[in-house]
Amino acid sequence: MPTKFKSFEVYLKPDPRFQNRLVAKFVNSLMWDGKKSMAQRLFYEALELIKKKVPGVDPVEVFTKAIENVKPRLEVRSRRVGGATYQVPMEVTPKRQLSLAIRWIVGFTRKRKGKPMAVKLADELAGAFKNEGEAIKKREELHKMAEANKAFAHFAW
Repeated sequence: MPTKFKSFEVYLKPDPRFQNRLVAKFVNSLMWDGKKSMAQRLFYEALELIKKKVPGVDPVEVFTKAIENVKPRLEVRSRRVGGATYQVPMEVTPKRQLSLAIRWIVGFTRKRKGKPMAVKLADELAGAFKNEGEAIKKREELHKMAEANKAFAHFAW
């Protein structure tokens, strides 16, 4: 029997400026076409802008709090029972919570138009820090759907 896949997270090096693995993971998600230095530059510029938007708070703390605010606790998964498909609410594993939060923040940052990427990223992170913005709306929408389908929770086995 083949061995189970093991995560590469143990090999993830912290970012050079803040020595933070979460920052390194976010930069890797932000990166396009292998251009890591460009992704790092964008991220660090966004943190400089956050320093001005949210005075008195360390920008890395704003970033980590924004990620925590966006993490979903519940999600719905399709489960086929008999001939019907039910949307069953389930808890989200911590690793998936982190990946969804990062994916949503990066995705909604890229969808914004008309501003440089660093400004858009700073806006989205500052909004998530204050519990507003597109990524927070997505999390709330997911939680509402899980709440609405609470009756099917007994199918989660």
